[in-house]
Order: sequence, then structure tokens, then C-alpha cells
Amino acid sequence: FFSCNCSHELPRGRRKTSTHLPMKFTTVSLFTLALATWAPSPGVTAFSSNVAFVPTKSSEMSISALHASVAEVEETASAVSSAPGDRDILVRAARGEVVERTPVWLMRQAGRYMAAFREYSNKYPFRERSETPDMAVELSLQCHRAYGMDGIIMFSDILTPLPTLGIDFDVIRGTGPVISTEIRTEEDVSNLSDPEQVDFDEKLPFIREILTRLSTAAEEANTSLIGFVGAPFTLASYTVEGKSSKACLATKKLMMADEAGDNAAMSQFLDKLAVMIGRYGCHQIECGAQVVQVFESWSHQLSPQQFEKFAKPAAQKAIKIIKEAHPDVPVIYFANGGSSYLELQRDMGADMIAIDWGVDMAQARSILGEDVPVSGNIDPTILFGTKEQIEQAVRDCIDRAGGPGKHLLNLGHGVMQGTPEEAVGWLVDECKRYRGKDAEES
Repeated sequence: FFSCNCSHELPRGRRKTSTHLPMKFTTVSLFTLALATWAPSPGVTAFSSNVAFVPTKSSEMSISALHASVAEVEETASAVSSAPGDRDILVRAARGEVVERTPVWLMRQAGRYMAAFREYSNKYPFRERSETPDMAVELSLQCHRAYGMDGIIMFSDILTPLPTLGIDFDVIRGTGPVISTEIRTEEDVSNLSDPEQVDFDEKLPFIREILTRLSTAAEEANTSLIGFVGAPFTLASYTVEGKSSKACLATKKLMMADEAGDNAAMSQFLDKLAVMIGRYGCHQIECGAQVVQVFESWSHQLSPQQFEKFAKPAAQKAIKIIKEAHPDVPVIYFANGGSSYLELQRDMGADMIAIDWGVDMAQARSILGEDVPVSGNIDPTILFGTKEQIEQAVRDCIDRAGGPGKHLLNLGHGVMQGTPEEAVGWLVDECKRYRGKDAEES
């Protein structure tokens, strides 16, 4: 196994910042070598609710080599020029402070649009990648090394904590999440583990190692570390449906039975999830996360009335648990598809509301009010456009949010598979460069 450092001038769209300064880094070929020598046991494909992925003994030497390579990359993550305030600019913006420029990170910034990421995703199952610290750390850092977003987000999944309650799941390539634990009755809910008693270090030991190492890497790279959780309704829906669903019918039937007083399984399940998710968010903060985003990924399935009755109270409870334990750590709430009822999100208890791409940013600010910090909300498909179109979309979003430093730039959903890699670089660079219309005119 080889180890070397090479100095390169990174091409546009593949560099840490827009300063054009040379950056010393460890080449991706090191990880390719590790991948080539590390073959997982063919039998390790299923995951139980009681244990995380554990490599076989035959993999240990290759894992050690991969660990050494990742550690070397972590050490070089700070070898780049950045402004002193970059370390916490995203955190300050998420708290609602006006900052010196508009910070930027992207949902799914660690994803399959990157060739380096696909070297892993084409070879290893999702849970193996997300629950093996060496791989999870590397996949979290790849995009930041390439583009220099203002935050590193842990490579993981919103479903990751479900096994702490006794809910089995896997993520199947080409299918998505598959959950085998059935929730239909109040008895089903009562049979789940007590969320107040969950020991996350015991059930999810990899989380602490991943976040601790990423926290060190973020500090050395002068940037922030972002944690995330799924909102209760989204996790409940995934569990009830057993997989992704276009109509969310089984979930809605449970909601209607709950409203009719026939079966309280849904409200009881949401309450149990809210406690677990709130405590899981706290755990991530205690492991090093400086910001936590709450993903309500299935809010597009809800009417405003359903959101207000079921999803909102549960999300508020989870957020309250986080904020009561860690009042200085900002929490961002993102309801994907929830822009039709933004007015219901003013009092979520979060520090910032993330806006999806289905509403104009200026209109969203008007609905929420100027006192509600926001992030978002560029249409992800813009990244398939020209460099000029991407840069204009960045400037328009910043201007409509109130101008540079007045919000946190993001997409209105995640980076799509197939997005040209250089397009991500163009977006990040323009966000960091833009200082407003007046500065452009002068």
C-alpha cells in the first residue's frame, strides 16, 4: 500500500476554494488501492437491529491500510487558504446572524455525482459504507476537498438510528430503503424499545468515531461540521410503508384511524420517534456536530392540515429536546415539498427554515417574515445548465434572500445523480465571490 503527497494546481470545479492557490493533498488513487485490496465477506449483506456492520477478520489488514490513508487525508484537509471567519460562518448564519458573505453547503453534497464517490458506491452496499468509519469519513470529506463548501456533513442516512428502537432496515441498490419491521397497531408500537433508554454508543458505535474524526478534520480545514436527523413523520412513513411510496396510503390510513379514535398507533409511534430523534440529535452534537438539520423528506405527502396535526408537533418535540440540551447549537428544519404551507413553519422551534425550490425565495421570506432565518433554495436541475446560468441563479437567490450574508445558500433539494462535477464548483465559487449588485456595478 503506497502513501504519497503530491502538489497540484486543482482545475476549476475541482478545487478547495476560488483563490487558485496550489493545494497539497493525498491522491484518490490511494483509496482506489485500498478498495482493490479490501473485499468484504459475501455473506455480509443483511443487517439486524441489534448490531452495526462489523468487517470480517480477513478484511482487517485492508481496513487498517484504508484507515491510514484516510488519516493522511484528514491531516492535509487544512492545507488551503481560507478567511479566518470561514470556520464558523455557516454556524453564525444558521443562528440568524448577518455574516460577511453568503455561506454555502449542499444537500447530498456527498453523493454519486462524484466519480470518487462512485468508486465506493459501485462496490459496497450503503450500510457498509455509512457504518464503516474509514469509508464514511472519506465519503464525507471528498466533496469538501474538491469544492470547499462552508460545511462538512456526515455521510449517513436518516434511517440510521431506526435499529435503536428495534426496527430493521436495509438500503438496496436500485430499490432504496427496505424496512421489514411492521407497524400497524398500538401493540406494534409498544413492542419497540424505549427511546429514553437508548444508548447510542452501544447501538451505533460508529457514529461517535465518524463525527469525532470529522470534527478534527473540519477544524483543520477551517470549516463547520453538520449533523442531521430525519423528522418523526418521515421516519414513521418509511417504516409503515416499508419502502418509498408514491401515495403513502398505509400511513394515511393509520392517520385517519387515529383521527377517528380507532387506532392511536400513528400518534404513539410519532411520539416515540420524536424522543429518539431528539436524543440522537443531541448525541451527534456531543460527538462534534456544530449544526443539525432536521429532514422532513416526505412533507410533500401531507396536506397543510395533516402537517399541522401529525408531522409538526412531532418535529417540534424532537427540536425542543435538542434545543433544551444544546441551546447554542443551531437547528435547521427542512420540509421537502412543504413550501405550500410555509406559514405553518414559523414556530417550529428551529433556528432556521430551509426552503425547497418550489417557491420564490423572496416570496418565502415574505411569508415567513424577515425575522425567520432561511436557507435554500436553488432548483437542483440548474446544475445541468451552463456556467452563466448557474452563476446567475446563485446571484438571484442571494439577492431575493436579502443580499449577501443574509441567508445560507443551498439547493432546494439534494444534488442529483448525473450532475456535472464542475457545475458544483461553479455554484460554490460564485456564492463565495458574490458581494451584491452594488459591488458588481462598481
